[in-house]
Amino acid sequence: MSGQRLGSGGPYEEMYGYSRVVAVGDHAWTAGCTSIVGGELVGVGDAYLQTVTALRIALASLERVGFARADVVSTRMYVVDVTTHSDAVGRAHGEVFGDVRPGAAMLGVAALIDPRMIVEVELVAARERA
Repeated sequence: MSGQRLGSGGPYEEMYGYSRVVAVGDHAWTAGCTSIVGGELVGVGDAYLQTVTALRIALASLERVGFARADVVSTRMYVVDVTTHSDAVGRAHGEVFGDVRPGAAMLGVAALIDPRMIVEVELVAARERA
């Protein structure tokens, strides 16, 4: 299947063999995005800041393959200790996507790859054919 597969230069992409974003036709998917910027975790201990940062990273990846925030149709948020962090994560999601209102799932997970990470997000985008 043809399409675009782009990385972000993150350390895990090469090591584990995945792309940050994949676009095929009128659809695009991001890999799981966390709040790592320039090799450093942004927002240690802050679920809201980690979520906003991860969503911005995911949206920037979609923009690289020609998709806009308004094209996002589905989001998944993987949250460590979801009972504690759901309000902060949900508030951040609402601020980024409140007017777009994609389908969304917030899932509680036991851990992420770095124990300081609270949230990882994935986005799916689609647009109508011209």
